Amino acid sequence: MYLKKVDGPRSVTLADGSVMTQADLPPPTTRRWVASRKAAVVRGVAYGLISQSDALKRYSISDDEFHEWVRAVSEHGEDALKATSVQKYRQP
Repeated sequence: MYLKKVDGPRSVTLADGSVMTQADLPPPTTRRWVASRKAAVVRGVAYGLISQSDALKRYSISDDEFHEWVRAVSEHGEDALKATSVQKYRQP
């Protein structure tokens, strides 16, 4: 069996006991960012599967955009990342 060389860990165990691997991250060519893909990137960075700087480069997202994703998840959960819920969770 051939395993591709990757920087960092191949998998991490999340707080709920589930395992997240590099394969669970969205592909680098992602252009349509749905809530589940955003949440996967945030979880990957939070649990050390991928570094923040690598995630920003890999997905071509800005530092501010990533911090908004993190803030939304930490304050309101994954539902806050949905495009239809932006106004509901946005601070006045």
